[in-house]
Amino acid sequence: MKQENEDIARKMQYILNMRPVFNKEALFSDGTRYYRNPTEPKSGEKVIISFRTQKNNVDAVYLVSGDQKYKMKVYKTTKGFDYYGTKIVMPEEIFRYHFEIQYGWATCYYTEQGVCSELQEWAQFEIYPNYHTPDWAKGAVMYQIFVDRFRNGDPSNDVESDEYAYIGEHSEKVTDWSKTPAVMGVREFYGGDLQGIIDKLDYFEELGVEVLYLNPIFVSPSNHKYDCQDYDYVDPHYGKIVEDCDGLLAPEDRDNTHATKYIRRVTDKRNLEASNQMFAQLVEELHKIILDGVFNHCGSFNKWMDRERIYEGQEGYAPGAYISADSPYRYFFDFHDQNRWPYNPTYDGWWTHDTLPKLNYEGSGELYDYVLKVAQKWVSAPYNVDGWRLDVAADLGHSNEFNHQFWKDFRKAVKEANPEALILAEHYGSPEGWLQGDEWDSVMNYDAFMEPVTWFLTGMEKHSDEYREDLYGNSDAFIGAMKTHMRSLHMSSLHTAMNELSNHDHSRFLTRTNHRVGRISYAGAQAASENINTAIMREAIAIQMTWPGAPTLYYGDEAGVCGFTDPDNRRTYPWGHEDMELLNFYKVMIAVHKKYKMLRSGSLKFLWNDYQGLCYARFSHTEQMIIVLNNRDEGRDVMIEVWPAGISRLEETVFTRLVQSSQEGYTDHRKQILCQTGSLNLYLPPCSVTVLHHKDQM
Repeated sequence: MKQENEDIARKMQYILNMRPVFNKEALFSDGTRYYRNPTEPKSGEKVIISFRTQKNNVDAVYLVSGDQKYKMKVYKTTKGFDYYGTKIVMPEEIFRYHFEIQYGWATCYYTEQGVCSELQEWAQFEIYPNYHTPDWAKGAVMYQIFVDRFRNGDPSNDVESDEYAYIGEHSEKVTDWSKTPAVMGVREFYGGDLQGIIDKLDYFEELGVEVLYLNPIFVSPSNHKYDCQDYDYVDPHYGKIVEDCDGLLAPEDRDNTHATKYIRRVTDKRNLEASNQMFAQLVEELHKIILDGVFNHCGSFNKWMDRERIYEGQEGYAPGAYISADSPYRYFFDFHDQNRWPYNPTYDGWWTHDTLPKLNYEGSGELYDYVLKVAQKWVSAPYNVDGWRLDVAADLGHSNEFNHQFWKDFRKAVKEANPEALILAEHYGSPEGWLQGDEWDSVMNYDAFMEPVTWFLTGMEKHSDEYREDLYGNSDAFIGAMKTHMRSLHMSSLHTAMNELSNHDHSRFLTRTNHRVGRISYAGAQAASENINTAIMREAIAIQMTWPGAPTLYYGDEAGVCGFTDPDNRRTYPWGHEDMELLNFYKVMIAVHKKYKMLRSGSLKFLWNDYQGLCYARFSHTEQMIIVLNNRDEGRDVMIEVWPAGISRLEETVFTRLVQSSQEGYTDHRKQILCQTGSLNLYLPPCSVTVLHHKDQM
C-alpha cells in the first residue's frame, strides 16, 4: 500500500511539473484599441501595447522594436487567457514592432501575419505618429449614387435631346426610365438630379445610410461627369435652371457654338448660383456627403480649355487655353505645338483622350493653388461637405515625387478648412506610399475587400471579364489576400476604407453570382440577369456588414439591380420594382452593423476554413460575433473552435443567432446556440451565412 501511494505521489508530482502544450492559437494582438491604446497616438504620447496568450502557457513575452526589447508583464487574466502589456513613448517616426514569445527552449514571433518561427521584417506592426482619420467615418454606412440614374425629381432641368453635341453625336433625353443604357451611352440622360435625392431622404434613413457619396456633380457634358467643365459650380441639370431659352441643335449640326440652350443653362451665373444653393440645402438636410473630386484631368468643355467654344465671348469668362495663346489658362495644360493658335488642339490628354485634357500642375502654380482652393471651398461653409473621393489619384502630375507633394498640400488645405473631412482615394495596388498620415486618409477598398470577396464567393473578376475556378471557393487564397492587403492599409485607414461589392466602374455583384464572363457589347443586357443567385449575394452582404471598414452600397444593389461593367452597371434604380427580400435583408444587416459598435472597431480573427467554407470572428474582450459561411450547394455539419475569439473553454457560453441566410431565404428570428469547451457544432444550409453574437454579462 505504501509503495502504491508513493507511485501515485510520484505520478502526481510529474503531472504537476509538466508544462502545458504550447498553444500558438491563443496568441493574439492587433492595432485595435483593445491591444493598442491610444490607437492613433501623437508623437511623444505614451502608448500601451498588449498581447494575449493562453493562461500560464509561456515563459516570457517581449515587444521588440529595432534593437529595443521590452519585457511585457501580465496585467490581466480572464477566461483562460493572460494579457501582457508594456508602455512605449511614441517617437517622431514610424514605430515598427513585433512580439517575441519564449516557451522553454523554443522561441517564436508574432507579426501582423500571425505566428512565425522565423521573423518576417516586412510583416511587423506599424504605428504612424499623428495619423488620424475622422471618427465619424470609421465603419460608417455609406451609399454611392450615380446621380443621373437614381431618381428624376425635377423634369424641368433634364438634358434635352439635341441640346448639344458630345463626342460626335447629340445629347439624348431618355424617356423610358427602365431602358438599358446604350453601349456608347455617355451622352444619354435619364434625368436623375439632386431633387430626386432630396425626395428620398426618408428612404436613406429607413435603409440605415449614414453618408452619401455622390459621383461627380459639377458642370459637365457627360452623364458620368468625370470630364469636369467647371469646378466651381454644381451642374444646373442636377440643380436648378432659373434662366432658360430655346436653341437646340439642328439634326446634322455638331457645332456647339450654336447650342444656345446649353450655353445659357451652364454659363448663366443665376443657374449656377441657384444650383450651388440647392446643393448646400441638401448637405444641411442630410448632414454627411462625400464629393467626387476629379483633379487629374478635366473635360475639353472646361472653361479653362473651352475646345467647344462655349465660353468664347461670354461675359464674365476669360478666353480658354484652346482659344488663345494669351489665355490666362494657357499653362494649365501642356500643348505640344506652340505655333497652332488660335484653336490649338495639341494639348496632352489623359491616356490620349482629347475629351479629357490632363491638368499640367507642374507648369502652373496658379492652377495648383486654384485646385487647392476648390478643395477647400466645398468642405467649407455654406456647403460643408464631409470629404473627397479622389478619382485616379495616383495619376495626378507627371512624376511620383510631384504626385506625393500635391497630395500633401491637398491634405493640408482640406484639413485646415475642415479638420474632420475625409480624404479617400481611388487606387489599385498597394496604397502604402500615400497612407503615411500626411496625404490620403484611406482608399476605395478593392485589394482588401471587393476582389477577395468576389473571387471567393463567385470565382469572377470584378469586371466579369474572367472566371477562375482555382479561386472560386478557395478560402486559403481569400485569407491570404486579406492578410496581405489589409496590412498595407494600417488600422486607422482600414476602418475608414470604402468596402464595396459593386460600383460605377465594375459589374454588379449580383451579376457576378452567375459566373458569366461578359460585357453588354457582346453578351447583351439580359445575360447579366440570367442564373443569378441571391443567396450568394446575401453571403456577400453579411461579409460587407461585418468586415472592418465602411460598408458602402452602390445604389440599386439593395434592390436587385444587375449589370455588366460600365455602362451596364449604371442602370436606373427600379422604383416600385425592387427585390423586396434583398432590400429587407440589407436593412437587417445594416441594423446589425449599426447596433453592435464592436463591428466598427473590434478585432478580426479567422477561425476555420475549407473549400467553400469560412468562419471569422469580430471581437473585443467582452463581446464576440461569429460569422460562418457555407458557399457549397449542399448543407453540412461542422464543428468550429471559437475560443480563440476570447471565449472561455471552461464554461458554457450561449450565443444568439442574429441572422441566417440560405437558398431558402433568410431569417432574423433569434435562436440560442450553446457553445461548449469553446466549440460550436452547427448545421450550415446550402449557400448560407450564419451570424452569431455573445456578450458577457456585466
